[in-house]
Amino acid sequence: MKGGIELAWHSPLRFLLLPFSLIFSVLALARRKLYQTGLLSSESVGVPVVIVGNITAGGTGKTPLVAALAAELEKRGMHPGIVSRGYGGSNRKPSPVSASSDPSVSGDEPVLLASKGFPVWIGRARADAARQLLASCPDCDILISDDGLQHLALERDFEIAVVDGEKGFGNGLPLPAGPMREGISRLDSVDAIVVNSPGKAHLALPKAVPRFDMELHGNAFFNVDEPRVSATNFDGKRIHAIAGIGNPKRFFDHLQSLGIDFVSHPFPDHHPYVAQDLSFENCDIILMTEKDAIKCRGLAPGKCWFLPVKAEIDPQLVALLLNTLGI
Repeated sequence: MKGGIELAWHSPLRFLLLPFSLIFSVLALARRKLYQTGLLSSESVGVPVVIVGNITAGGTGKTPLVAALAAELEKRGMHPGIVSRGYGGSNRKPSPVSASSDPSVSGDEPVLLASKGFPVWIGRARADAARQLLASCPDCDILISDDGLQHLALERDFEIAVVDGEKGFGNGLPLPAGPMREGISRLDSVDAIVVNSPGKAHLALPKAVPRFDMELHGNAFFNVDEPRVSATNFDGKRIHAIAGIGNPKRFFDHLQSLGIDFVSHPFPDHHPYVAQDLSFENCDIILMTEKDAIKCRGLAPGKCWFLPVKAEIDPQLVALLLNTLGI
C-alpha cells in the first residue's frame, strides 16, 4: 500500500473513509456469498492447489513462505509450480516468468520466485495462469498461489493465512479506513495460520485453527550486479539502506540485529526504482532486500548489495499440508 493511505489509518482521517469501508465490506461479503451459494463457481485445475495469502493489505511475508513451502515439497519428491497475479507489473495476461523477466512487466515477487528455480506463471485470472503452467510443465503435481486468499475463482485444497506478528491487524478497520481485506472471522475457515515474527503483537487468533510460527533469517550480502560476490560486513563504510516492501521496518530491524549502522530510506511496496532514488550523499554502500535488488540492477554499479532471507517454517506445517492433501 502507498504511504499516504497507511498514514491515514493512524490519524483521524480514517473516520472520513469509513463510508467507503462499509461499501468495500458489503461488496466483499456479497462476492464471497455468491461463491458459497454456487452462483459463482471456482475452477479446478486438476492438481492440488495451496493458497498462501493474508487478510490485511501490505506485506506479511507471503512470498518467502511460498518459496520455503515449494522447497520443502521439492525435497519430498514433488514438482511444485507457482502462480501469482504479478502485482506491480503491467502484464495481466497468463504469462511465464523467468529470473530474467522484466519486473515492471511481470512483477517483482514472481521474478524473485522464478530466480529460485521454480516454474512461475502470472495472470489476473489465476485459474488461466495455472492451466497454462500445467500445460507447459507436465511434471508439475501441486500448485502454490502467492496471494489469492480473496481470489475465489481458483478452487483450493489448502489455505494458509499469513499474519504479520509485528503489525497484527492494525486498527482493525476494513479498507480503505484500515488494512483489513476481510474480517478476522475469515481466519476461522483457513486450514493453517502462519505468524511471521511472532511475539511482537497481541493477536486474537482462532484457537481451532492450527497456528505455526515463521522467522526470516539471513546474514550474507550479495552484490546486486555480481551476485556471485558476497560479503558479511562493511566495516568503515558509509552505509545507506533501502526497502520497498510491505513492512520496511522489518528489514531495517534485521540489519540492526546484525550490528550494522546505516541511514534508512523506506519506499512504497513494489516501488519502481530509478537511479536518482539511489543517489545518496556520503554513501559507500547501499543495502537492500532481494526483492528490491531485482529492480536496482545497474542503477548504482558497485554500491548495491542485497540480503537474501530464508523463511524458517515449522515442519509440522508441511506435515499438516501433506496429510490434508492425502499425500
